Amino acid sequence: MTESIAQVKQHLALTPTTDYLAQLATDPRKGVQRCLVQFQKQQAALVAEKAAFLARRHYEDRLWPQYPQIAGIDEVGRGPLAGPVVTAAVILPHDFAVYGVNDSKQLSASKRQQFYRLILEQAVSVAIGVSDVATIDRINILEATKLAMQQAVAGLTVRPDHLLIDAVKLKTDIPTIRMFKGDSHSISIAAASIVAKVVRDHLMLAYARAYPGYDFADNEGYGTAKHLAGLAQHGITPIHRRSFAPVKKYLN
Repeated sequence: MTESIAQVKQHLALTPTTDYLAQLATDPRKGVQRCLVQFQKQQAALVAEKAAFLARRHYEDRLWPQYPQIAGIDEVGRGPLAGPVVTAAVILPHDFAVYGVNDSKQLSASKRQQFYRLILEQAVSVAIGVSDVATIDRINILEATKLAMQQAVAGLTVRPDHLLIDAVKLKTDIPTIRMFKGDSHSISIAAASIVAKVVRDHLMLAYARAYPGYDFADNEGYGTAKHLAGLAQHGITPIHRRSFAPVKKYLN
């Protein structure tokens, strides 16, 4: 019996055999051919996504035989005028296969939230580090970022054998590779970037409710036009970084 178009779609949503796909290729119905073309495009996209993921995993693949517990470390929030800097350290299992995990800036908010849950479910260990605005103003943003990264590493429940860090140089006795744009070159750093981003975004949503008028829910504390207008109208809040130039002029 010939399948309906709806049945074909259901069949393709499973794992169709090569014989079934060959059968569809000979089906003269335009609707079936559209389903087949769409399926082939989806499969090609999955193949490309997996290949890109494996390319981003090359540091882990090279290091895992000698260092089975690799922690990726990244930060979010060095540039904003308000809010803390948040870091994450993530140790992934060797069979981690969430192919879409990439630099958090390349992902939509919904994808980040989806991957955040999967990372927390599957990771060997995850830890967060936070430096608040008082710390940032006291020791500067770079040192505050380093401090938060060290907090994250110390918070891991499994001691890492090796660290992969995005840009920042840490003093540590653990073997380390530091790289720029690491969240695009390492799945461990990418996972850390997603965790740090989601955590900080949630914090900034809470601050948006506490301090309305600065558009924190959308700008996450960065110096957007609406944020600067809020500063001009309302002045600074307890979460503004007083050591940052655009904020200083509103101190009085």
